[in-house]
Amino acid sequence: MRTAAAALTALSSLGVAALAGCSGGSSEGGVSRNAPAASRSASPSPSPTPDWNPRPGSIAAVGDSITRGFDACSVLADCPDVSWATGTDDTVRSLAVRLLGPSKAADRSWNLAVSGSRMVQLPEQMARAAKERPELVTVMTGANDACRDSVRLMTPVADFRASFEASMRQLRATAPKAQVYVSSVPDLKRLWSTGRVNELGKKIWDLGICQSMLADADDLGPAAVARRDAVQDRVVAFNEVLRDVCAKDRHCRYDGGAVFDFRFTGAQLSPWDWFHPSRDGQARLAEIAYRNVTAAEPPA
Repeated sequence: MRTAAAALTALSSLGVAALAGCSGGSSEGGVSRNAPAASRSASPSPSPTPDWNPRPGSIAAVGDSITRGFDACSVLADCPDVSWATGTDDTVRSLAVRLLGPSKAADRSWNLAVSGSRMVQLPEQMARAAKERPELVTVMTGANDACRDSVRLMTPVADFRASFEASMRQLRATAPKAQVYVSSVPDLKRLWSTGRVNELGKKIWDLGICQSMLADADDLGPAAVARRDAVQDRVVAFNEVLRDVCAKDRHCRYDGGAVFDFRFTGAQLSPWDWFHPSRDGQARLAEIAYRNVTAAEPPA
Protein backbone atom coordinates (compact mmCIF):
# COMPACT_ATOMS: atom_id res chain seq x y z
CA MET A 1 0.00 0.00 0.00
CA ARG A 2 2.97 2.32 0.67
CA THR A 3 4.09 1.81 -2.96
CA ALA A 4 0.56 2.32 -4.26
CA ALA A 5 0.14 5.49 -2.21
CA ALA A 6 3.39 6.87 -3.61
CA ALA A 7 2.23 6.07 -7.11
CA LEU A 8 -1.07 7.85 -6.50
CA THR A 9 0.78 10.94 -5.28
CA ALA A 10 3.03 10.93 -8.36
CA LEU A 11 0.11 10.52 -10.72
CA SER A 12 -1.82 13.31 -9.04
CA SER A 13 1.08 15.76 -9.25
CA LEU A 14 1.66 15.07 -12.92
CA GLY A 15 -2.02 15.05 -13.91
CA VAL A 16 -1.72 11.82 -15.88
CA ALA A 17 -3.93 11.36 -18.90
CA ALA A 18 -4.80 8.16 -20.73
CA LEU A 19 -1.81 7.05 -22.76
CA ALA A 20 -3.12 3.77 -24.11
CA GLY A 21 -5.80 1.15 -23.60
CA CYS A 22 -5.54 -2.21 -21.99
CA SER A 23 -8.16 -4.86 -21.55
CA GLY A 24 -11.65 -3.66 -21.15
CA GLY A 25 -15.09 -3.88 -19.97
CA SER A 26 -17.97 -6.07 -19.38
CA SER A 27 -21.34 -4.50 -19.16
CA GLU A 28 -22.70 -2.63 -16.18
CA GLY A 29 -22.37 -4.78 -13.09
CA GLY A 30 -19.83 -7.08 -14.76
CA VAL A 31 -21.98 -8.87 -17.34
CA SER A 32 -20.65 -8.71 -20.89
CA ARG A 33 -22.79 -6.80 -23.37
CA ASN A 34 -22.34 -9.31 -26.22
CA ALA A 35 -18.94 -7.76 -26.86
CA PRO A 36 -16.87 -10.85 -27.71
CA ALA A 37 -19.42 -12.01 -30.25
CA ALA A 38 -19.49 -8.57 -31.82
CA SER A 39 -15.71 -8.54 -32.12
CA ARG A 40 -15.83 -11.64 -34.31
CA SER A 41 -18.87 -10.74 -36.39
CA ALA A 42 -19.05 -10.59 -40.17
CA SER A 43 -16.62 -12.31 -42.48
CA PRO A 44 -13.59 -14.28 -41.25
CA SER A 45 -9.99 -13.49 -42.05
CA PRO A 46 -8.81 -14.50 -45.53
CA SER A 47 -7.49 -17.98 -46.26
CA PRO A 48 -3.76 -18.44 -45.73
CA THR A 49 -1.50 -17.85 -48.70
CA PRO A 50 1.80 -19.57 -49.51
CA ASP A 51 3.46 -16.22 -48.75
CA TRP A 52 2.84 -16.35 -45.01
CA ASN A 53 6.02 -17.31 -43.16
CA PRO A 54 5.31 -18.55 -39.60
CA ARG A 55 8.96 -18.01 -38.65
CA PRO A 56 9.92 -14.47 -39.72
CA GLY A 57 13.53 -13.50 -39.12
CA SER A 58 13.01 -9.90 -37.97
CA ILE A 59 10.25 -7.89 -36.29
CA ALA A 60 9.27 -4.23 -36.08
CA ALA A 61 6.55 -3.24 -33.60
CA VAL A 62 4.30 -0.18 -33.98
CA GLY A 63 1.48 1.08 -31.81
CA ASP A 64 0.91 2.74 -28.45
CA SER A 65 1.94 2.43 -24.81
CA ILE A 66 0.88 -1.20 -24.47
CA THR A 67 3.67 -2.14 -26.88
CA ARG A 68 6.03 0.22 -25.01
CA GLY A 69 5.34 -1.61 -21.72
CA PHE A 70 4.13 1.59 -20.06
CA ASP A 71 3.59 1.31 -16.29
CA ALA A 72 4.63 -2.35 -16.29
CA CYS A 73 7.91 -1.81 -14.43
CA SER A 74 7.61 1.56 -12.69
CA VAL A 75 5.15 4.41 -12.41
CA LEU A 76 4.66 6.70 -15.42
CA ALA A 77 7.49 5.16 -17.45
CA ASP A 78 7.88 3.06 -20.58
CA CYS A 79 9.50 -0.34 -20.08
CA PRO A 80 10.18 -1.77 -23.56
CA ASP A 81 12.15 -4.66 -22.03
CA VAL A 82 8.81 -6.24 -21.09
CA SER A 83 7.00 -5.45 -24.34
CA TRP A 84 4.86 -8.32 -25.61
CA ALA A 85 6.22 -7.73 -29.12
CA THR A 86 9.97 -7.08 -28.82
CA GLY A 87 10.94 -7.24 -25.13
CA THR A 88 13.86 -9.23 -23.77
CA ASP A 89 12.48 -9.95 -20.28
CA ASP A 90 12.72 -13.66 -19.41
CA THR A 91 9.35 -13.71 -17.65
CA VAL A 92 7.48 -12.23 -20.61
CA ARG A 93 9.12 -14.15 -23.45
CA SER A 94 8.04 -11.70 -26.12
CA LEU A 95 7.00 -12.60 -29.62
CA ALA A 96 10.50 -11.68 -30.82
CA VAL A 97 12.15 -13.96 -28.24
CA ARG A 98 9.81 -16.83 -29.06
CA LEU A 99 10.41 -16.50 -32.81
CA LEU A 100 14.06 -15.46 -32.96
CA GLY A 101 15.60 -16.56 -29.67
CA PRO A 102 16.99 -14.20 -27.00
CA SER A 103 20.21 -13.23 -28.77
CA LYS A 104 18.71 -12.51 -32.19
CA ALA A 105 15.68 -10.77 -30.67
CA ALA A 106 17.91 -8.00 -29.36
CA ASP A 107 19.50 -7.40 -32.78
CA ARG A 108 16.65 -8.19 -35.15
CA SER A 109 13.66 -6.43 -33.57
CA TRP A 110 12.70 -2.75 -33.30
CA ASN A 111 10.13 -1.18 -30.99
CA LEU A 112 8.83 1.92 -32.76
CA ALA A 113 5.59 2.31 -30.78
CA VAL A 114 4.89 5.63 -29.04
CA SER A 115 3.00 5.97 -25.76
CA GLY A 116 -0.16 7.99 -26.19
CA SER A 117 -0.34 7.62 -29.97
CA ARG A 118 -3.56 7.14 -31.89
CA MET A 119 -4.30 5.69 -35.31
CA VAL A 120 -3.61 9.00 -37.02
CA GLN A 121 0.06 8.66 -35.95
CA LEU A 122 0.40 5.13 -37.34
CA PRO A 123 1.43 6.06 -40.91
CA GLU A 124 4.54 7.79 -39.55
CA GLN A 125 5.40 4.75 -37.43
CA MET A 126 4.88 2.47 -40.41
CA ALA A 127 7.27 4.57 -42.48
CA ARG A 128 9.92 4.16 -39.80
CA ALA A 129 9.24 0.44 -39.59
CA ALA A 130 9.56 0.00 -43.35
CA LYS A 131 13.06 1.49 -43.31
CA GLU A 132 14.23 -1.45 -41.18
CA ARG A 133 13.01 -3.90 -43.85
CA PRO A 134 11.48 -6.26 -41.26
CA GLU A 135 9.97 -9.58 -42.22
CA LEU A 136 7.09 -8.99 -39.77
CA VAL A 137 5.43 -5.82 -38.48
CA THR A 138 3.18 -6.06 -35.41
CA VAL A 139 0.39 -3.51 -34.98
CA MET A 140 -1.47 -2.80 -31.75
CA THR A 141 -3.21 0.57 -31.68
CA GLY A 142 -6.68 2.06 -31.40
CA ALA A 143 -7.35 2.06 -27.65
CA ASN A 144 -6.43 5.75 -27.41
CA ASP A 145 -8.89 6.52 -30.20
CA ALA A 146 -11.69 5.33 -27.90
CA CYS A 147 -10.06 6.38 -24.61
CA ARG A 148 -10.64 10.13 -24.71
CA ASP A 149 -11.79 12.73 -22.21
CA SER A 150 -15.33 12.38 -23.56
CA VAL A 151 -17.32 10.26 -26.00
CA ARG A 152 -17.56 13.27 -28.31
CA LEU A 153 -13.77 13.26 -28.76
CA MET A 154 -13.47 9.63 -29.86
CA THR A 155 -11.99 9.13 -33.32
CA PRO A 156 -14.72 8.76 -35.98
CA VAL A 157 -14.76 5.30 -37.54
CA ALA A 158 -14.25 6.72 -41.06
CA ASP A 159 -11.14 8.61 -39.93
CA PHE A 160 -9.83 5.51 -38.17
CA ARG A 161 -10.23 3.52 -41.39
CA ALA A 162 -8.59 6.19 -43.54
CA SER A 163 -5.55 6.35 -41.24
CA PHE A 164 -5.14 2.57 -41.14
CA GLU A 165 -5.40 2.33 -44.93
CA ALA A 166 -2.82 5.10 -45.22
CA SER A 167 -0.58 3.20 -42.81
CA MET A 168 -0.69 0.07 -44.94
CA ARG A 169 0.07 2.08 -48.08
CA GLN A 170 2.99 3.72 -46.31
CA LEU A 171 4.44 0.33 -45.38
CA ARG A 172 3.90 -1.17 -48.82
CA ALA A 173 5.67 1.71 -50.54
CA THR A 174 8.98 0.54 -49.06
CA ALA A 175 8.35 -2.98 -47.78
CA PRO A 176 5.85 -4.60 -50.17
CA LYS A 177 6.34 -8.14 -48.88
CA ALA A 178 6.61 -7.51 -45.14
CA GLN A 179 4.08 -9.54 -43.16
CA VAL A 180 1.75 -7.65 -40.84
CA TYR A 181 0.19 -9.03 -37.67
CA VAL A 182 -2.67 -6.86 -36.41
CA SER A 183 -3.92 -7.15 -32.82
CA SER A 184 -7.50 -6.22 -32.00
CA VAL A 185 -8.22 -3.31 -29.68
CA PRO A 186 -8.64 -4.59 -26.10
CA ASP A 187 -12.06 -4.74 -24.47
CA LEU A 188 -12.13 -1.49 -22.47
CA LYS A 189 -15.46 -2.24 -20.88
CA ARG A 190 -14.22 -5.44 -19.32
CA LEU A 191 -11.34 -3.44 -17.83
CA TRP A 192 -13.84 -1.10 -16.19
CA SER A 193 -15.69 -4.09 -14.74
CA THR A 194 -12.48 -5.71 -13.48
CA GLY A 195 -10.85 -2.63 -12.01
CA ARG A 196 -13.84 -0.92 -10.39
CA VAL A 197 -13.60 -3.19 -7.35
CA ASN A 198 -10.23 -1.61 -6.46
CA GLU A 199 -10.74 1.59 -4.47
CA LEU A 200 -7.22 2.98 -5.01
CA GLY A 201 -7.41 2.11 -8.68
CA LYS A 202 -10.59 4.14 -9.06
CA LYS A 203 -8.88 7.13 -7.44
CA ILE A 204 -6.13 6.90 -10.03
CA TRP A 205 -8.69 6.63 -12.82
CA ASP A 206 -10.28 9.85 -11.55
CA LEU A 207 -7.02 11.68 -12.28
CA GLY A 208 -7.82 11.47 -15.97
CA ILE A 209 -7.31 7.95 -17.34
CA CYS A 210 -9.67 6.99 -20.17
CA GLN A 211 -12.51 9.16 -18.95
CA SER A 212 -14.82 8.15 -21.78
CA MET A 213 -14.98 4.68 -20.19
CA LEU A 214 -13.61 4.94 -16.64
CA ALA A 215 -15.05 8.23 -15.32
CA ASP A 216 -17.40 7.84 -12.33
CA ALA A 217 -16.63 4.13 -12.18
CA ASP A 218 -19.41 3.34 -9.68
CA ASP A 219 -22.10 5.26 -11.52
CA LEU A 220 -24.63 2.78 -12.94
CA GLY A 221 -27.19 5.37 -13.96
CA PRO A 222 -28.65 5.55 -17.47
CA ALA A 223 -26.26 8.27 -18.69
CA ALA A 224 -23.17 6.39 -17.50
CA VAL A 225 -24.44 3.14 -19.01
CA ALA A 226 -25.06 4.86 -22.34
CA ARG A 227 -21.60 6.44 -22.28
CA ARG A 228 -19.83 3.13 -21.67
CA ASP A 229 -21.97 1.42 -24.30
CA ALA A 230 -20.97 4.09 -26.83
CA VAL A 231 -17.29 3.50 -26.13
CA GLN A 232 -17.74 -0.25 -26.40
CA ASP A 233 -19.57 0.09 -29.70
CA ARG A 234 -16.76 2.26 -31.05
CA VAL A 235 -14.12 -0.31 -30.05
CA VAL A 236 -16.10 -3.05 -31.80
CA ALA A 237 -16.32 -0.84 -34.91
CA PHE A 238 -12.56 -0.17 -34.79
CA ASN A 239 -11.89 -3.90 -34.68
CA GLU A 240 -14.11 -4.44 -37.69
CA VAL A 241 -12.03 -1.84 -39.56
CA LEU A 242 -8.78 -3.57 -38.57
CA ARG A 243 -10.16 -6.89 -39.78
CA ASP A 244 -11.54 -5.55 -43.06
CA VAL A 245 -8.48 -3.52 -44.07
CA CYS A 246 -6.14 -6.35 -43.14
CA ALA A 247 -8.21 -8.82 -45.18
CA LYS A 248 -7.47 -6.81 -48.34
CA ASP A 249 -3.72 -7.32 -47.97
CA ARG A 250 -2.43 -10.80 -48.76
CA HIS A 251 0.50 -10.39 -46.33
CA CYS A 252 -1.66 -9.27 -43.38
CA ARG A 253 -3.10 -11.42 -40.59
CA TYR A 254 -5.66 -10.13 -38.04
CA ASP A 255 -5.88 -11.82 -34.63
CA GLY A 256 -9.57 -12.64 -35.04
CA GLY A 257 -10.50 -10.62 -31.95
CA ALA A 258 -8.21 -12.63 -29.65
CA VAL A 259 -6.91 -9.63 -27.67
CA PHE A 260 -10.40 -8.15 -27.41
CA ASP A 261 -11.71 -11.45 -26.10
CA PHE A 262 -8.92 -12.01 -23.57
CA ARG A 263 -10.11 -11.64 -19.98
CA PHE A 264 -7.36 -9.76 -18.14
CA THR A 265 -7.38 -10.29 -14.38
CA GLY A 266 -6.16 -7.90 -11.69
CA ALA A 267 -2.78 -9.67 -11.65
CA GLN A 268 -2.37 -8.90 -15.34
CA LEU A 269 -2.89 -5.15 -14.91
CA SER A 270 -0.35 -2.55 -13.79
CA PRO A 271 -0.31 -2.05 -10.00
CA TRP A 272 0.24 1.67 -10.68
CA ASP A 273 -2.74 2.46 -12.86
CA TRP A 274 -4.92 -0.70 -13.04
CA PHE A 275 -5.17 -0.07 -16.76
CA HIS A 276 -2.05 -1.05 -18.72
CA PRO A 277 -0.80 -4.67 -18.77
CA SER A 278 1.60 -5.78 -16.06
CA ARG A 279 4.51 -8.10 -16.86
CA ASP A 280 2.10 -11.02 -16.64
CA GLY A 281 -0.37 -9.23 -18.91
CA GLN A 282 2.39 -8.58 -21.43
CA ALA A 283 3.28 -12.28 -21.33
CA ARG A 284 -0.32 -13.20 -22.13
CA LEU A 285 -0.28 -10.85 -25.12
CA ALA A 286 2.95 -12.46 -26.31
CA GLU A 287 1.35 -15.91 -26.10
CA ILE A 288 -1.63 -14.79 -28.15
CA ALA A 289 0.58 -13.22 -30.81
CA TYR A 290 2.91 -16.22 -31.06
CA ARG A 291 0.00 -18.63 -31.40
CA ASN A 292 -1.55 -16.59 -34.21
CA VAL A 293 1.64 -15.78 -36.09
CA THR A 294 2.80 -19.41 -36.16
CA ALA A 295 -0.62 -20.97 -36.86
CA ALA A 296 -1.10 -22.79 -40.14
CA GLU A 297 -4.49 -21.11 -40.54
CA PRO A 298 -5.28 -17.47 -39.76
CA PRO A 299 -7.70 -16.86 -36.86
CA ALA A 300 -11.39 -17.11 -37.82
